[in-house]
Amino acid sequence: MKTIGLIGGMSWESTVTYYQIINETVRKALGGLHSAKCLLCSVDFHEIEAFQASGAWEQSGELLADAARTLARAGADCIVICTNTMHKVAGQVQAAVSIPLIHIADATADTLTDAGIHTAALLGTKYTMTQDFYKARLTSRGIDVLTPEGRDIDTVNRIIYDELCLGVISSESKHEYLRIIDSLAARGAQGAILGCTEIGLLVGQADTGLALFDTARIHAQRAAYFALG
Repeated sequence: MKTIGLIGGMSWESTVTYYQIINETVRKALGGLHSAKCLLCSVDFHEIEAFQASGAWEQSGELLADAARTLARAGADCIVICTNTMHKVAGQVQAAVSIPLIHIADATADTLTDAGIHTAALLGTKYTMTQDFYKARLTSRGIDVLTPEGRDIDTVNRIIYDELCLGVISSESKHEYLRIIDSLAARGAQGAILGCTEIGLLVGQADTGLALFDTARIHAQRAAYFALG
């Protein structure tokens, strides 16, 4: 079994989900008392968020690159950035190490393609929803991407940073997310990408008739499959 190198803490709430899903996937595949070989380098999200807010992406990328180097030196066989937004600096992180980086958008695109989804809604931070670093990897695979409009972008983003990253789960916020998902379905979305790794803590498939694609689960399972070979 290969060793997974996790860059976590962005936020740690969803890093917990990664660890759980990776180990559940390995146990299901191998049975018995098997669990995953993982290394975790968890950063201080306060520092990362400050870089995001000020547009200092290169500095945040170097911080994550240092984390990747630490994991590689410790024996990791791959790098997994446990967040969607910070894949904006995935190229910088990959350039820092010789082991592969498993990209969350590529894993998501594969899953959407396998499910026959050609038009997908994307929910995430304002950076993920409005910038091209993530959406371009989907559109390059022939997937049309729809994002919320107007004030709904701010609503989705606010709930992520002010609530989900702090472990706050609100029924009112869940209602807002489901309303936004419904509006995107009305615009033609065949499925919705939960493009922030915390969103799956708030809404799940049982809450809506639209197919949901939880990127934390997709990414974690892809990492486990890599480890299993």
